[in-house]
Amino acid sequence: MTSAWQIGDVTIPNRVVVAPMAGVTNAAFRVICKDFGAGLVVCEMISDRGIMYHNRKTLEMMFVDPKEHPMSIQIFGGSQETLVQAAEFVDQQTNADIIDINMGCPVNKVVKTDAGAKWLLDPNKVYEMVAAVTAAVNKPVTVKMRTGWDAGHVYAVENARAAERAGAAAIAMHGRTRKQMYQGHADWDVLKRVADAVTIPFMGNGDVQTPQDAARMLTEVGADAVMIGRAVEGNPWMLTQTVHYLETGELLTPPSPMAKMQTAIEHLERLVALKGERGGCHEFREQAPYYLKGIPRSARTKVALMEADSLAAMKSILTDFQAQLATYLADHVVK
Repeated sequence: MTSAWQIGDVTIPNRVVVAPMAGVTNAAFRVICKDFGAGLVVCEMISDRGIMYHNRKTLEMMFVDPKEHPMSIQIFGGSQETLVQAAEFVDQQTNADIIDINMGCPVNKVVKTDAGAKWLLDPNKVYEMVAAVTAAVNKPVTVKMRTGWDAGHVYAVENARAAERAGAAAIAMHGRTRKQMYQGHADWDVLKRVADAVTIPFMGNGDVQTPQDAARMLTEVGADAVMIGRAVEGNPWMLTQTVHYLETGELLTPPSPMAKMQTAIEHLERLVALKGERGGCHEFREQAPYYLKGIPRSARTKVALMEADSLAAMKSILTDFQAQLATYLADHVVK
């Protein structure tokens, strides 16, 4: 079940894909996900206009670490002209293997520019935009979408078929509508209809919390790959566990709190190397609670990390907590 598969001429070594997540899937986190077994990682979405105007921060977001191949850069935009220009830049000026088009982002500031999930209302626009991009680039083009705009406008099959006719090499779909945002449940019945309707590779996304969920996405929905998003934050072990489970049917033991802290420190160091001390530490504050979730006596550590503003201070807080954990676990281990 974890055999290699293709997106265009790009070989993906297994069926586990990490979803693009704004503010999360930068190169620092993507390398960690690769280390833990992800077959494909996708960059957080990047504005076509930011690329077109050569915005410094936007260009920095497209850095690709040699360790993360195969990887995909995701772009979004509402104008055919600017989207094509952005795709051509990714095609010619970056080390990405795949170009992904976002037509699922539900947030207002994206939708009001006729981008992201706004496309879900018009299969004809899906076709026109994807066809224009695929005609302009050499790298494979994929599309990430949602099932629909709201319960009354679920054009999942029509939109997926439009993208396929336009030349998309693969499709990923989140099983929620734009109106749902990230609430409620993903509709896997709709995902199954899409998987049955297209011939290009289909990545199913939404409500995959465990390795068992991932297996069901492949077997019950009929997806070619499983795309995992929020469940990976602060928990890259989920990738290792999922790859192993799909290969063997065996569930691996969860990581120890000590292992979680060690990977948290690595994530912090990678963020600082990528974004500088100020930017890296600021971004790590958003990720730290995910690593600390469920670990006993971590509340004070969370507060301390929110107040720290340097790599040295944050590393000291995490290593001190590791030492406290070692003592606590030694005292509370079941004899």
